[in-house]
Amino acid sequence: MERLARRLGVTDAVVIGVGAMLGAGVFVVFAPAAAAAGGTGLLIALTLAGFVAFCNATSSARLAARYPESGGTYVYGREQLGPLAGFLAGWGFAVGKTASCAAMALTIGAYLWPGQARLVAVLAVAAVTAVNLRGVGRTALATKALVGVVLGVLTLVAVVGLTSGGFALDRIGGPGGVGAHGVLTAAGLLFFAFAGYARIATLGEEVRDPRRTIPRAVPLALGVVLAIYLVLAVVTLGVLGPDRLAASAAPLADVVTAVGLPGLAWVVRVGAAVAVTGVLLSLLAGVGRTLLAMARRRDVPFALAAVHRVHQVPYRAELMVAMVVAAVVLVGDVREAIGFSSCTVLVYYAITNASALTLGRDPGRRLPVRLFAALGLVGCVTLAVSLPPASVLAGFGVLAVGAGWYLLRRRYLDRAERR
Repeated sequence: MERLARRLGVTDAVVIGVGAMLGAGVFVVFAPAAAAAGGTGLLIALTLAGFVAFCNATSSARLAARYPESGGTYVYGREQLGPLAGFLAGWGFAVGKTASCAAMALTIGAYLWPGQARLVAVLAVAAVTAVNLRGVGRTALATKALVGVVLGVLTLVAVVGLTSGGFALDRIGGPGGVGAHGVLTAAGLLFFAFAGYARIATLGEEVRDPRRTIPRAVPLALGVVLAIYLVLAVVTLGVLGPDRLAASAAPLADVVTAVGLPGLAWVVRVGAAVAVTGVLLSLLAGVGRTLLAMARRRDVPFALAAVHRVHQVPYRAELMVAMVVAAVVLVGDVREAIGFSSCTVLVYYAITNASALTLGRDPGRRLPVRLFAALGLVGCVTLAVSLPPASVLAGFGVLAVGAGWYLLRRRYLDRAERR
């Protein structure tokens, strides 16, 4: 079996994780989350989503160190809970993240050229796929450049928002809160922004010394992004207030406009496009590697297990994902894609935490890792069922279809083997 090259160190893995997370929350999710939870509720929801993500990260890091290969929870669930659990994790990840890729591509189009958003989105998918096909080393290098640009733009927005005189703390707790259910709904939506650290685990076959690198990279990436999100959530709420934020299509651009600097809006729009391109870069790489792992076990066509001899990437899987994303882009909607993706990815991480609960004690670890796994499992299920009803029905419906297909296929194969 062809294997992928181990080229990534701790810094590379952290940057890929940060690049996957930055953008989705800052440029896409804050508005619908504010509509669901209001001002103070948004901050509570962000903290709750971050805590659930931390629990998931702890479980992911333990499992990735135990199984340092591509596939993430598809592999963990299969090895710890059984083939069906593994298949559901892989199916949910592949379908949900394909929707995420389409949402990110459409966001790029909406920021760069609203009148031709779908065309720009398709071109973005093609360009990012071309980078990924050159190898994960190129992916890490490109992501570093993107993250640097994004951090510069986000720093500019934070500084301008806090120092220009338009920031007021009393706006943060303004009207718009809708109670505990609204906070849970917002947390489920905001979880979409934290799921990027899974890219580190799905690249487990390509990092050097994975037992050391992955447990360090996952919490580092998550901590950096959580801090950035909290700062920017406070800034956007303090400048716009919860109601105006909820109605905004481009919150960070509206921040610089609201404080009297509309000339900076184009800088923020370009920064948004760059940020989301980084997300798309990592997402496509992660979905391709999950399909690689599933193909190796023949849960999807084995032809997708092919690894390019020169660039050592799962090129057939990545090309197939790119074609599906391009097709979804032509008919998709950003906010619906976010809710659907959040539901399926929360189920994915519920399986992660359930898998981690089956592991024994980790010698030398001081953190209560089994408690975090249990809290993460409960948190994922709670947030998943608290999402908008259409997202819950679509997410669980697709998972049920996948499970049914898997069981029918297994029954057919078992009968064939007995003949």
